[in-house]
Formats: sequence, structure tokens, C-alpha cells
Amino acid sequence: MVLRKLGIILEMIKFEHTIFALPFAFMGAVLGSIVVEGAWPTWGEMFWVTVAMVGARSAAMSLNRLIDRYIDARNPRTANRALPAGLLSVGEVILFIIVSFAMLFLAAFQLNDLAVKLLPLAVFVLILYSYTKRFTWACHFVLGVAIGFGPLGGWIATTGQVDGAALLLFVTVMLWTAGFDIIYACQDAEFDQKEGLYSIPSRFGIANALLISRGCHLLTVVGLFALYRQAALSLWFLLGVILAALILIYEHSLVKPTDLSKLNVAFFAMNGILSVVVFTFTLLDLVIAWV
Repeated sequence: MVLRKLGIILEMIKFEHTIFALPFAFMGAVLGSIVVEGAWPTWGEMFWVTVAMVGARSAAMSLNRLIDRYIDARNPRTANRALPAGLLSVGEVILFIIVSFAMLFLAAFQLNDLAVKLLPLAVFVLILYSYTKRFTWACHFVLGVAIGFGPLGGWIATTGQVDGAALLLFVTVMLWTAGFDIIYACQDAEFDQKEGLYSIPSRFGIANALLISRGCHLLTVVGLFALYRQAALSLWFLLGVILAALILIYEHSLVKPTDLSKLNVAFFAMNGILSVVVFTFTLLDLVIAWV
């Protein structure tokens, strides 16, 4: 019974999509440690970064489903989610949220003082995001900040500090996230307008939303290139940036204002691949430079 409920929860929060943020958190941890400390992060640090990321994302997604359960029930696309469909109780989801936040807090206390001090800010943003669609079309950028805390947190976990390169990585991931979330929101543009909810597609129209998303992703590539210069990385990282740019170009070729049939491929598959590619080439760059 417990395992079945846990399986439903993990499906509800799309646990497998942790791959969006986790590679960038690893990237922040490894790059920060090499650039600032001149050494590789320990396995212990990487373990607690993983625990923190899984806990933070699980808590945030569960909160989102809990807070939006009545909206989800009215949306034909989301009406079959676990809470609206009655597959889970509110109490069960709240318990999972408490456990997830406990994982985040435990991980932070195993890392360093700065990680602990920034916990209230991280929790505030994680909670705030689920309410932003009720009052601002900039909700996509708030989600970007929440996911951008992943690589920033990874950097802090292994260095205990924040510097220009860390902030550049944070902003880059924030823009990448906002860009793909705008694409995802296009499928609910009509529903959001009827419900009085805020998003860039519902406010500016799908065609303009896709243009704004492209702008965010263009700035993402610029940010990655700037990180290449800022962190004095080599051509291996630059190759990763080029591949990321090609992935983003392909992603945007899949969605058109009049045809969103390939939206899920653009949103899920392409962005999961991109995060893995960028981290892989970052790691390759650092390993080759180290040896």
C-alpha cells in the first residue's frame, strides 16, 4: 500500500524529470570546486548535493500540485492528476512535502554555513512559485529562479561562497528554464485566459510567447559562452555550448503557433538532453585540463 502510494506520488511530481536540474547542480558543484578550491569535490559533497536537489524538487512539485489542485480539476489536461482524481489525499501529499523539505534541510546542514543561511530564501521561492500564476505573467522567471538555485546551490555546497561565475551560471539556468516553461505554458493559454490566470502565452499570445522563449534561449547560449570566458574553460566546454545551441534550435523548430503537437518532445526530451550534454562537456573539459 505504501509503495503503491509512493509510486503515485512520484508519478504525480514526474520524478524522472529531476534530470532537468540535477546535471546543472552537479555542474555548479564540480565547476565551483575546481575554479575556487582547485580541487575536485568529495563524494560526500556530491551525495548531499543530490539529496538536496531531490528534496527541493520533490517538495516544490508536490506543493505545486497541492496548491493548484482545484485549478487542475477544472483543466481537462490535468484533471486526471492524482489529487483531482482522488488517488491521493491532501494529508498524504503534505506528509511527502514535509519529508522532502527534511531532506533539503538535512543536506544543507551537512554542507556549510552559507548553505544553511540561504535555506529560508530557497524555501520562500519554492513556495512562492506556485502562487505566481495568480498575479503575474512573470511566473516563468520565478520558476527559473527556483531551478537556478540548483547550480548556485551546488556551487555554494563545495565552495561556501558566491562569486561572479556562480551568479552567471545561475542567471543562465534561470533563462533556460523560463524559456522552456513558456513553451510548456502555450498548451494552457486558452484555459488560463478563461480562468484569469497569468502566463506569457495567455497575456501576449502564443506566437509572441514563442518569440520571447527564443529570446530567453538565445541569452542562455550567450550566458554559457560568457561562462566559458569567465571560468577560463577550454574548447571542450565550447563544443558543449555549440551542441546546446543546436538542441535549442531544434527544440524551437518543433513548436509553432499553429502546431503544438510536438510540444512534449520539445519540452521534456530536448531539455533533459541539453542539461546532460552541458554537464558532460563541462566534466570532460575539467578532467582533460586536470590530467
